[in-house]
Amino acid sequence: MKRITVLLADDHTLVREGLRKILEMERDLEIVGEAEDGRQAVAMVRRLRPEVVLMDIAMPLLNGLEATRQVLKAVPATKVLILSAHSDDAYVTDAAESGARGFLLKQTSSRDLCLAIREVRQGNTFFGASVTARLQIRDPQALDRGEAPGKKTNRLSSREVEVLQLIAEGLPNKQVAAELGVTFKTVDKHRQNLMAKLDIHDIAGLTRYALAEGIIKGDLRGDPLR
Repeated sequence: MKRITVLLADDHTLVREGLRKILEMERDLEIVGEAEDGRQAVAMVRRLRPEVVLMDIAMPLLNGLEATRQVLKAVPATKVLILSAHSDDAYVTDAAESGARGFLLKQTSSRDLCLAIREVRQGNTFFGASVTARLQIRDPQALDRGEAPGKKTNRLSSREVEVLQLIAEGLPNKQVAAELGVTFKTVDKHRQNLMAKLDIHDIAGLTRYALAEGIIKGDLRGDPLR
């Protein structure tokens, strides 16, 4: 029997250990790797080509939503399933917009988790029961289309989101440049573009925006990201 290959992406070691124990009990599932931040997840997907990625949202260096976009661009055949402690509708919408095939809360049963992995591997969508109920109220046809309702257009490029997250996490331009493998001038240009696009003109403002959009951890949406 060919097993479904799965990559775990979560910055909490205990969470990854718990997921591994659950999934290793299933004969048709195989854990091929673990990533502790979004950038590592993208790199491991490129190398390991897992069929499914279990992706947390709030991770350092690169958040799970932007990591999802980069994963699907690098390896379109990989399916991403978001597994988060946060149930805000906005996060579900953002997850669908990023290309994720499903969204589960971390209190989901192990049975539903394994079922979700099998479903998204087949190309289907899978949203947890509570999430599904809310989405069907807002847009009954959304799930049939394989998306969450109210999708928005992301005004920022993938690289701009990366730069924004690192700046908001407190890294100076020189360190951002080193992390991304680009020049100081390139980072400065991205920072200027961010400020112009968002009409925000200081680092504190960019940080508040990153918090509000769930790009970094915070509590501006009413609940903690984690």
